[in-house]
Amino acid sequence: MKPVVFTKLSLMMLLEYFIWGAWYVTMGTYMTEYLHASGAQIGNAYGALAIATMISPFFVGMVADRFFAAQNIMGILHIVGGVLLYVATQVDSQIFYWVVLAYSLLYTPTIALSNSIAFGQMTDPGKQFPWIRVFGTLGWILAGIMIGVLSIEKTPNTFHMAAIASVALGVISFVLPNTPPKGKTEGAASKALGTEAFVLFKDKSYLVFFIAAILVCVPLSFYYGFANVFLNELGMENAASKMILGQVSEAVFILAIPFLFNSIGVKKMLLLGMAAWILRYICFAFGNLEVSLWMLYAGILLHGVCYDFFFVTGYMYTEKKAGEKIKNAAQGLFTFATYGVGMVIGTWFSGKTTDHYTLATGHDWQSIWFVPVYIALAVVVYFLLFFKEKKEIKAA
Repeated sequence: MKPVVFTKLSLMMLLEYFIWGAWYVTMGTYMTEYLHASGAQIGNAYGALAIATMISPFFVGMVADRFFAAQNIMGILHIVGGVLLYVATQVDSQIFYWVVLAYSLLYTPTIALSNSIAFGQMTDPGKQFPWIRVFGTLGWILAGIMIGVLSIEKTPNTFHMAAIASVALGVISFVLPNTPPKGKTEGAASKALGTEAFVLFKDKSYLVFFIAAILVCVPLSFYYGFANVFLNELGMENAASKMILGQVSEAVFILAIPFLFNSIGVKKMLLLGMAAWILRYICFAFGNLEVSLWMLYAGILLHGVCYDFFFVTGYMYTEKKAGEKIKNAAQGLFTFATYGVGMVIGTWFSGKTTDHYTLATGHDWQSIWFVPVYIALAVVVYFLLFFKEKKEIKAA
């Protein structure tokens, strides 16, 4: 790969995830401070991205991939998206949800489009893609650092910063390497949804895992939607900057996954990931700034184990079960179920739970955090009882 192409693709990934990290982490805090939103409203706003995740595969698979060059459609989506990010700071809580939903419908397809552009330039994706994708993690981390440095965590400027980056990436997209449309393909609708992978459900162990993956998204939603609100309510300074330690942890632990996947097996890997959710929320439930600050940091740092050991391992397990023929459909179905269906359920439930434990002076956070503890514990018990996958994984 030529250095100029590598530079363009790296910048694309950095900005793609910088945009997401700039508004997503602190949206709950913005809604609390400026819109005086309820927990349900915050949960619904985060659920908008999940709804968009379910819809975007159809857009990419049936429209973008078939008729337009990927870099051009990505450019248009990011420019219009940048405008909507600014508009989001000019509306009330009732309109805010619809603006976030509209923006999410524009943003989520760009994740797949950016991957398509990157893969289109690679001769050895297995070796080359990680070096490009790591700039996405760096972009998310950079967004958190800038929020802290600029002291804009509780202001609309997080959205403004994301809007500027979105327009910038939109313009840059038009000079990215050309990725022409693939043209019409047979069965585009079913491929977009991943229905070819339904055959995996005949395998009992995979079905048990698939249900567990959807359920685990409920505890995940509590973190994404309310961790920043929680840390700010406790009085932690520059909480968003502190939360990037979770992404650092994610980058570190992902390096251990290939070794552990083969040495301890998929079941223990997934159980470690689920157990980490329990430990994380116990840390949040009992953590405070006075005598248990370390517990708050531990809860943040556990993100790497929580996410990597369950979701990254889950993608690897799905690929091994699916085999070469339907692996793309299987990964699409897994994403649809977790970041789509699971997160829609989780964001709704976490918002309702937070409202239930709202006090005149804030929230009963200990009671709130114990709800995902109990859910994660129930999933662990269910998984232990019914998941019977052998260490040597065979395709379904």
